[in-house]
Amino acid sequence: MLPDLLLEPLVRAALHEDLGPAGDITCRAVIPPALTYDAALVARRAGVVSGLRLAGLAFRLVDPGLGVTMLAADGDPVAPGQVLMRVAGAAASILMAERVALNFAGRLSGIATLTAAHVARTRGTRARITCTRKTTPGLRAAEKEAVRHGGGASHRFGLSDAILIKDNHIA
Repeated sequence: MLPDLLLEPLVRAALHEDLGPAGDITCRAVIPPALTYDAALVARRAGVVSGLRLAGLAFRLVDPGLGVTMLAADGDPVAPGQVLMRVAGAAASILMAERVALNFAGRLSGIATLTAAHVARTRGTRARITCTRKTTPGLRAAEKEAVRHGGGASHRFGLSDAILIKDNHIA
């Protein structure tokens, strides 16, 4: 499991990109500051969840006063309609973090779910499902962890991990 110390910069960068220099101008314009809300992150379909820790971190970074309750853990199989996380507190804070949280949870759960499907298809063989370095820039650690949540393995993290002579080296 990756420590929050490694995950926090990823979430901070995503929040910074989304909020921009002016913050959430829509929330400031239409959401009363005192309005509170109780939100739920719900699985749309069956799969393997990943990215919940990053999603929870997004809510806590936007507003440490938000109550974040995890009802599933990264790597858990989930069913459609299953509540994975609850978030309670200032409505504006929840809305500011919502898209970043959902982007992490959706993308990483997709990777974990697809990996789990490949692992299931190869069960009973000597095959091992592994991922490569072909990851989204800046998200390598999170995406490789999602592969592990799905039952896969990581081949190597970076160029400094192992020697791998490929055709382009030979050429």
